[in-house]
Amino acid sequence: MVPDERNGGLNLVFDADDTLWDSNVHFHEAQVAFLALLRDAGVADHAAIHAAIRTHELAIIEELGYGRRPYLMALHRVVEQLVEPGRHTALRPAVDAIGDALLNRHCELLPGVAATLAELADRHRLLLFTKGQPAEQIGKLQRSGLRGFFSRIGVPLEKDPAAYQRLLAQANLDPARTVMIGNSPKSDINPAIRAGLRAAIYIPHPQTWALEHEELLTDDRVLVISSFPQLRQLF
Repeated sequence: MVPDERNGGLNLVFDADDTLWDSNVHFHEAQVAFLALLRDAGVADHAAIHAAIRTHELAIIEELGYGRRPYLMALHRVVEQLVEPGRHTALRPAVDAIGDALLNRHCELLPGVAATLAELADRHRLLLFTKGQPAEQIGKLQRSGLRGFFSRIGVPLEKDPAAYQRLLAQANLDPARTVMIGNSPKSDINPAIRAGLRAAIYIPHPQTWALEHEELLTDDRVLVISSFPQLRQLF
């Protein structure tokens, strides 16, 4: 348990995608549809397609940040790179349809999330701190029905130690009373510990994006749990 003896409880900071709701699996669905589209267009080298998606996605992230719209932009750039020029215009509507399905895909809450947040909100201050496109992430949060649990929403371009330090300063959070909860070692756990937070709770998700994988820091402040509802016992 991570108790706090002082009045007011703790500041519990939550990631969103693949912590509160499924997300990365939707990108996998879009990629499967895109691979089928390119196969029909005469491009069947999956390794080359994957590599091109990754290259363009990372370039766009550097400019615009994470999100579903940047991913759709990457798919269009892959078409321009790998498909013969005469077919680009014809393929654009099909790529847009894949993007529309991704953008409008309902994000299912992970088991026990709503009930757990409702219980924790009675004892602690809850904040959301998640990467992505601000309008996209806030829209998903509004549709999830969870918005009312969070006193503050932050959608930074990157979640590194400096971003956590800014969060602490801007939200006037005492690091000794602040805990990060998420599924990404790279964005949720390790940078929070490096920024001096009280603890970081790692909840692994089987569909965590490969670029979010990183070896967990060896630190007594890192706790690993298997399901979101276990937070009720911790806090």
